[in-house]
Amino acid sequence: MPDPRIQNLANILVNYSSRVKPGDWVSIWADLGALPLVKEVLAQVLKAGGNPTYNWHSNELDEIFYSQASKQQLEWISPLEEIRSHKVDVGIYIYAEDNTRTLTNTPSENMALKSASRRELFETEFKRAADGDFRWVVTQFPTQAYAQDADMSLADYEDFVYKACFADQDDPVGAWQKVHDEQEKLVRWMKGKKNIRMKSPNVDLTLSIEGRPFENADGKSNMPSGEIFTSPVENSINGWVEFSYPAIHHGREVDGVRFEFKDGKVVHASAKKNEEFLLSQLDLDEGARYIGEWAIGTNYGIQQFTRSILYDEKIGGTFHMAVGAGYPETGSQNKSAIHWDFICDIRKDSEVHVDGELFYKDGQFQV
Repeated sequence: MPDPRIQNLANILVNYSSRVKPGDWVSIWADLGALPLVKEVLAQVLKAGGNPTYNWHSNELDEIFYSQASKQQLEWISPLEEIRSHKVDVGIYIYAEDNTRTLTNTPSENMALKSASRRELFETEFKRAADGDFRWVVTQFPTQAYAQDADMSLADYEDFVYKACFADQDDPVGAWQKVHDEQEKLVRWMKGKKNIRMKSPNVDLTLSIEGRPFENADGKSNMPSGEIFTSPVENSINGWVEFSYPAIHHGREVDGVRFEFKDGKVVHASAKKNEEFLLSQLDLDEGARYIGEWAIGTNYGIQQFTRSILYDEKIGGTFHMAVGAGYPETGSQNKSAIHWDFICDIRKDSEVHVDGELFYKDGQFQV
């Protein structure tokens, strides 16, 4: 008997998050370890009338590619990649790594080169999503590797994952609709606001959100979800921030990160661990040192840091910001081949003022 929580999660992904309808081309992209969930997702897509294709992924294959590929091979784009970026109606991405550090020692310059060559495809998918032509959702299937990173047993981690996704509830779709309704109140309150001032032991920042709408992250693109986010005016950020948690990208863990901003740009960046890799990503292209996203995590059911950005950026009582590409639907004009999130805890001695009014204090909304 399959775990009923896996069936519930598949139902959420297909019928709530990505809203598959008859005739949709649905691309299922998954790590090999996600087979139990992929089987249930495939069944749900077929039931909904979608036309599925599935693509299997392995970090072990990526390790070979990044270590041995030539410059020409790194930059070559398969016609299949171009077709998927321009034509797929729904993308369902399921990560299930058996070793989250497989790519730790692969050449960072090769990863950067491949990412930079795909910037146009990256931007195409962002624009199509903003226009409503492309619906996508990302999730993770519990594995021993993720459980180990989170300092949990696999059984405890499975409970954590399915609880965070509401897949352990009788009506998970209804639970996510409730999240939508609560967060929509905050999104509406932020409409028309212009300036944000953040102050805490870890951050001293000012930024403008004038003309930039907030989005309600209610489980449509990330599962689990729980955040409100926007794209700040590109040249508006000034000040500094020291991020509370490690940031992981391409299997590299960067810790003790500090950014200093001047007129929107990261003019100084440092890290206590893997600083060289951090700087290589910030120098990827012109947009990589500007912020594409600013967000507050609203999921108070997630309180433990797990070393997975999918969960950690949603922690209630934190904010996060992403260097690089922003979302067109939030008015972002920043273009980059990277979108990398960094998280800061603001649950103590912290205040966020919006147009001079106290909006957030010590991890709790005040409006």
